[in-house]
Parts: sequence; structure tokens; C-alpha cells
Amino acid sequence: MNRTEYGSPDARAERPHEDPAVVRPAAAPIPANDVISARGLRRTYGQGKDAFEAVRGVDIDVAEGEVFALLGTNGAGKTSTLDILEGLTAPSAGDVRVFGLDPRRDRAQVRAQVGIMLQSGGLPAELTVGETLEMWRGTCTAPTTADVVLAQVGLTGRTDVRVGSLSGGERRRVDMACALLGQPRLLFLDEPTTGLDPESRRATWQLLADLKAAGVTMVLTTHYLDEAEELADRIAIMHSGTIARRGTLRDIVDGHPARIVFDHPGLPLPPLPAAVVDARERVTVSTHDLQGHLLELLGWAGDHGIRLAGLDARAASLESVFLDIAAESAGGSADEPQLIGAAR
Repeated sequence: MNRTEYGSPDARAERPHEDPAVVRPAAAPIPANDVISARGLRRTYGQGKDAFEAVRGVDIDVAEGEVFALLGTNGAGKTSTLDILEGLTAPSAGDVRVFGLDPRRDRAQVRAQVGIMLQSGGLPAELTVGETLEMWRGTCTAPTTADVVLAQVGLTGRTDVRVGSLSGGERRRVDMACALLGQPRLLFLDEPTTGLDPESRRATWQLLADLKAAGVTMVLTTHYLDEAEELADRIAIMHSGTIARRGTLRDIVDGHPARIVFDHPGLPLPPLPAAVVDARERVTVSTHDLQGHLLELLGWAGDHGIRLAGLDARAASLESVFLDIAAESAGGSADEPQLIGAAR
């Protein structure tokens, strides 16, 4: 259910180093109507010269009924941020509230309203699906039945199959079923469609849409950019411990240039006012006037009787914004998986 079980020795050991001599500024007021509100989150690992600040002053608000996608470049600090939001670790500085409560100090009240689907569930392979769900029901305050969640995730009829005999995609759906058993008001979904075939992936998207329609709030992380585009009301992209971009998909994409790419034809290119042209072996034109500059290039090519080989023209997208942010990174970290482009 959780990366590290609440209250375990490992969880207690993960509390960050705090310097008692440092006076922390008061946290900014937190909106009362948000399901999640965080201000000035910081997370430091280690001490002294070996200290590393993975999260550097992050603010996050997630409104009731919203699907919020938290994406991250390699080593961005996304996992550390999620651990704080889920109450698995305390921030080194800053303040976080879930349903207006501290997710660590008020753990029992918060957990009763939260479902967590981890990137890897680690369920016992020797138990059947039915036994696994019944075991999980015992940890929930007001659970629904195993039959209900199995129907939701499309695993009706697999109750007596051992978890170890399931396919990777089926195990992923059992993870989802466990997260739904407690009828949560807030769901944390870490890579929910990893390992699913296209049909199951679309079915999961529909399930999440149905949950949203029922008022469930969700925080989603995903490697698949098309998934964030499809599901999220708002998106935040983390980079180097901070949030590099945030807002709706349109907020993030607006103002980002489109691109036209083609093989260099060996002739001097026409002037393209207001565009940025990188005229190497492969020409890249960055433009805020995709249609106008594309028409100009095609007309020029027609006038010269040449073909623009390998022509590819694309409007700005979440993928292009993310890749530009990722290109700024000087290196990676094993803490975060590299986000990959949208599966088309």
C-alpha cells in the first residue's frame, strides 16, 4: 500500500535531518478548500558537506475532485515530494496539509480517506486474488467488497487465481483494486498503467474518469505523457527539486514554439522572420507561426523544384515542453525514472 509502511522502523529512520539552530520562516496560509496544500516543501538527505536537497521550496495545491499529474525529469525530486504528500516522511522545511490535517501527525484520520497505488505493489505471490483483497480489507476503515473492486478493474472471475500466476498487467489491476477497497476520497496513483496492454490501459483511463465524476481527487504520476494529457486537469513538471512548469495543458503548452524539421536541401534557406533556424544536416525551425512558416517553406521548395525530405511539422505539446526541460539537466539520478515520450 505504501512505499514504507506507516510507523515502521524504516519509516521512522527516514525522518530528515533538521538543524535546530535554523529558524524556519512561517509557512504561508493554506487554502481551506483544497484536498492537498503544501507550502515551501524542502527535503534534505544527509548532513554537512554530504547533504543533498532533493526538494527545494515546492508549493502544491490540489483541489477537490481534481486530477493532478506530477511529472518529473530524471532526478527531479518527484518521489521525495510524493513521500511527503503521502505522509511517509516529514519535510525538512515547509508545511503540508491533506484534508486540512498533517498527514503524519494525523495519520489515522488521513489514511482512512486515502488510497495509494504504488509503482510496484509487492503483493504476496502465494495468496489468491480473493485472499489478498480480504487481507487488504482488514486494513480499511470503511471498505467496500472484493467483488465490487474486482468488477471495477475488470478481474471478475479471477478471485481464486494466485497472485503469482497473474500476468504483469493483471497484478497491476490487483494493485488498483487494493487502492480502491477503502472507498478513498483521495487516490495517489504511481504509474497506474505500467505493464497494461492498450485495451486494459484505456479501460483504466475510463475507470479513473468514472472515479473523478464521482468526486474522487487524484494525484497521478506517469511515464506516459499522453496519459497526463488525457487524464489531468492540471500538470506540474518537476526539475532539479523545483517545479519548472505548472498549470493546465494549455497553460504549459501556450508560448512554447512549434517545430518544423527536415533534411537540409543543400540550398540557402528562405528568410523566416521571427523563427529560430538551426540549419545543420537536419534543419530545425522553432516558430510561433507554424502554419505561416510551413506554407512559406513549402512554397519555396516548390519554386525551386525540390522536396523537403524527412519533413516533420509539429505543434507545441507536453512532450516538447518536457523534453526541453529535460535537456537542461546535466545528469540523472537513480531516485527518479526517466520520463518517456507519449505512446502514439
